[in-house]
Amino acid sequence: MTTALPEGAALPAGIPRARTLAVRFALGALVFAVVVVVLAGKRGDLLASLRRLTQLRPLWVAVALAAEAAAVAAFTLLQRRALRATGVGAPWLGGLLVSMASNAIASSVPGEPVVSSAYRYRCYRRWGSTAAGAGWTIFVVLVSQSIGMSALLLVGILVAVATGAGSVGTGAAALAAVVIALAGAVLARRDLLLRVLGAGVAASRRLTGRPRRDLADRIDRALRRMREIPLGPTATLELAGLGALMWTCDCLCLAASFRAIGAAVPWDGLLVAYGAAQIVSSIPVVPGGFGLVEGSLSVILVAYGVGHVPAVSVTLMFRLVTFWLAIAAGWCAAGVLALAERRERPVSEVASATE
Repeated sequence: MTTALPEGAALPAGIPRARTLAVRFALGALVFAVVVVVLAGKRGDLLASLRRLTQLRPLWVAVALAAEAAAVAAFTLLQRRALRATGVGAPWLGGLLVSMASNAIASSVPGEPVVSSAYRYRCYRRWGSTAAGAGWTIFVVLVSQSIGMSALLLVGILVAVATGAGSVGTGAAALAAVVIALAGAVLARRDLLLRVLGAGVAASRRLTGRPRRDLADRIDRALRRMREIPLGPTATLELAGLGALMWTCDCLCLAASFRAIGAAVPWDGLLVAYGAAQIVSSIPVVPGGFGLVEGSLSVILVAYGVGHVPAVSVTLMFRLVTFWLAIAAGWCAAGVLALAERRERPVSEVASATE
């Protein structure tokens, strides 16, 4: 699959090119291969893991696909709700396509979260958002996602502690609670953080002369406008809830993957295994955590009592839906958006010429 971005979403300077990208994917594949060899141990176990993927239960495959589609829909709602606070009404279908496209970019292009955020920023601007409003929306969406993931991981840790599963303890639960509190405070009192960012830009300007005065002035004006965008307690809770809903639906895709291969769902450790895999996927070594997520998820599932063969089979099934199919669908969505923009451009040019 090509990693060329849709028109207008060029790679930022310093982003690795095709050769480096190939090396990173190869590294991820090697990590997963080592994990599979260690877990399976025998060639027969590895073949049994792959054989299970040819005997999937169609109903549960459909449930897994539906759960992942619901996760994308929840992310779309999260974007629309954040944009609405800036006074911009995002189209539902366009928002859904942007969600799919940005997910594909995040999973297949290095430099995250810069590249997918830049892509969404450009789309928000095309829908009528100001520069400050688009930047504010990206900021709020990222914080809401962090709160949602931390909350889901906290629930998983508490369940694991209550059932005596795994080796997680109260320290990990306390850490997750602190992350939720800090992220919630940032979302509720984002004006303070934006002031800190503005002070940081000013200090950098004084000490290093960068950014240049004109750019520093634009950044300062944008940050001041972002502070003026209202976000009350109800809207804050709604955004955090949508972030949690998105991750929950994605986790349900993992649960459905167990049933799709005919294995029991380890509910006592499912959330912890899922949360840990998502944290690994955010490490900027391989786009989308390719190989790293597969390896870590398989190991954690085995640690929670899942057999070697079903652990590998479930991981492959889950990543097939949430990674490979998501990339394919997302780049198709990006193509549709690029084609729609290209068709709109001549119309706007004709209208401008007739005025």
